[in-house]
Amino acid sequence: MTYAIGLDLGGTNIKGLAITPAGRVLAERLLATGAVGGRTWVKNVDQVLSDLRKTVKASPAHIGLAAPGLAAPDRRSISFMPERLPGLEKLDWQDHFRVPFAVPVLNDAHAALLGEVWRGAARGCRNVLLLTLGTGVGGAAIVDGHLLRGRIGRAGHFGHISLDPNGSGDITGTPGSLEDAIGNSTVQARSRGRFPSTRALVAAAQKRDAEARKIWLASLRALAAGITSLINALDPEVVILGGGITQAGAALFRPLREFLDEFEWRPGGARARIVRAKLGERAGAFGAAWQAMQSSPRTQ
Repeated sequence: MTYAIGLDLGGTNIKGLAITPAGRVLAERLLATGAVGGRTWVKNVDQVLSDLRKTVKASPAHIGLAAPGLAAPDRRSISFMPERLPGLEKLDWQDHFRVPFAVPVLNDAHAALLGEVWRGAARGCRNVLLLTLGTGVGGAAIVDGHLLRGRIGRAGHFGHISLDPNGSGDITGTPGSLEDAIGNSTVQARSRGRFPSTRALVAAAQKRDAEARKIWLASLRALAAGITSLINALDPEVVILGGGITQAGAALFRPLREFLDEFEWRPGGARARIVRAKLGERAGAFGAAWQAMQSSPRTQ
C-alpha cells in the first residue's frame, strides 16, 4: 500500500496522519509535545511516526513535517525558530528518520494552507489566503497555484503587517501590527486588564457589555482592514480563517463581513469569500503529507 505520513509539530501537541494519495486517513495519532525547554519532543515525534507505521502495518512511501519557524531553502530543516523547541533549528529530518527519500519540511501555517486547499475549505482553489487567529496571528498564501515562501521563508507572516505606523512595535518590531490588534496575547492590554482572554471578551460582548462590545468590534474592524489590504495585494478567491479565535463563530464572522462590505474593493461585484477553516488541528498534517507526495514521487 502506498501512503504518506504527515507530521505537524506544535508547541503543545504533535499530530500525525497516515494518508493515501486520495486523501483517505488510514491512521492518526496525537501526542503531547513535551516540556517546554526540553528535548523530549524529538522522542515524541519519533513515537508518533512509529505508532502510525505499526497501525498501518507498512512503511510509508513519503513523510513530510510541519513545524513553527522558517523552513530552510533546501526544505530539509527549520532554519530559524529561536527559544522554543531546542534542537529544532538545522535538524535534518531525512537524516534523523534514516529514510532514503526526501522529508520536506514546511512552516506550520504554510502546511495548514496546503491541507485546506487539498482536502479542506478551499479545495480546487488557486488563489487563497489563510489567517490563523490565536495567541498571535499566522498566515500563508497561495497565488496562481503556488505557495508563497519568499527569499528566506518569511512570506505569509500576515500578523506582522502594519495597520498603524504610529503604534507600538510588536514582537518583530512592526508598529501597530494586525497581531497586536486581534491576537489573544494582547487582550488584557486592549481591555486595560479587564478580560484575560478573547473568549472572555466575546462572552461579555454577547451579554451586551458595552465596553466589551466596543473593544471586540474595534478588533474586528482592524482585522477587516488587514484582510482588505491583503485582498488588494494578492487578489484571492477565498480567505480562510482558522485558529482558536474562530470559535467565536457568528460573533466574529457576522460583524467581520459587515466591515468588509464597507472596506473591500469589489470591481464588477467580485468579492473574496470569507470561510472558516475546515480541517482544524489536522490541517498541518494533511499539508505536510501532501507536500511530501509532491516532493518525493516514490511508490511502494
